[in-house]
Amino acid sequence: MTRLGRHPAFRTGASVAVATGLYGISFGALGAAAGLGVWQTIALSALMFTGGSQFAFVGVLAGGGGGAAATGAAGLLGVRNAVYGIQMNAMMRPGPALKPLAAHLTIDESAATSMAQTDPHGRRIGFWTAGAGVWILWVAFTVIGAVAGDLMGDPKAWGLDGAAAAAMLGLLWPRLKTGDAWALAAVTALVTTITLPMLPAGIPILVAGAVAGLWGWFGPGGRNGRAPENGHEAGPVDGRPVPREATP
Repeated sequence: MTRLGRHPAFRTGASVAVATGLYGISFGALGAAAGLGVWQTIALSALMFTGGSQFAFVGVLAGGGGGAAATGAAGLLGVRNAVYGIQMNAMMRPGPALKPLAAHLTIDESAATSMAQTDPHGRRIGFWTAGAGVWILWVAFTVIGAVAGDLMGDPKAWGLDGAAAAAMLGLLWPRLKTGDAWALAAVTALVTTITLPMLPAGIPILVAGAVAGLWGWFGPGGRNGRAPENGHEAGPVDGRPVPREATP
């Protein structure tokens, strides 16, 4: 095995890619059931490439909504990727040639895998491995789902709907090292649980993200929270302490 293959970030990114890519079968089947052609369903995975937005798009169509409503729902859920993109650009500084590709591959999984690493090299490996891996497998399994259609039955019966969530939980778990991290995880989980029955699919995670942002701003260690002890404050990316004088 090459040095790249032995790198923890590569193994993590590959695992996330497999877990998430498999769920593309579900989207392919649902896209076909919503009345989209095989090539239309594949194009959504290849070009839109953000699972929440894709499921929102076909969900609106399946419910009788028009193209404008479907596009609006998908666009609303895609806002989070713009937020990820700002952070990924600051972390990795891709060159002009790679920036469009990096933007396309910036999704929940690639951002989470990258941010879970502790060094710049690992963050780049994690991002590109997860991003490219998910894209390849997501499109491939979308093809299978769209072609197989009704032959495979309900994709949820295969447990594929839980694979991506399990992969994301695996990325989150090692970062819960402090009481503040556990408290934030509990609060955002509670917010998601409360809003889930009341809001359209995908919106609860945006609400939880807003709560997390407010926590980071006003909570302990935030710019408007109490100052950390020992003359250090949390690093901007991985949470490691950096000297206060080194921060702007």
